[in-house]
Amino acid sequence: MSLVRTCNVCGQKNRVPAKHLADTGRCGACKSTLSPMNEPLEVDPEQFDEITQSARVPVLVDFWAEWCGPCRMSAPEVARTAKGMAGCAIVVKVDTERYPELAAKYNVRGIPNFIVFYGGRLVTQQAGLVDHNQMENWLRSAGPVSAA
Repeated sequence: MSLVRTCNVCGQKNRVPAKHLADTGRCGACKSTLSPMNEPLEVDPEQFDEITQSARVPVLVDFWAEWCGPCRMSAPEVARTAKGMAGCAIVVKVDTERYPELAAKYNVRGIPNFIVFYGGRLVTQQAGLVDHNQMENWLRSAGPVSAA
């Protein structure tokens, strides 16, 4: 499975395999640089499985819901983590209202709920509001992180 990334230069939509989301690539049309993912990516269960299983870097998953005040409070911290860890980790978001079966699979009972995966394995899980420093620490301790 591939995810679609839009080139910032020419607007071309490029298919990027999940395992390469943290890599720097090139646009298929204009050959401009496609930067690593640097923002949280909303995912469905199929994309979730593909990314957590095939990513070569740690993956932070934010289980959240639109109605959740603490989730809205944590959103800027999640975005800051995605930006700060670009190229070293991938950050995804799972809407627990749209995908309750995925939340149930990981025993998510309170949100926000954060899980870090590395190499397809669950490494860390914690519910509640945390800042980007804590999220980045989880990602750094989960597995090889080359920068940041």
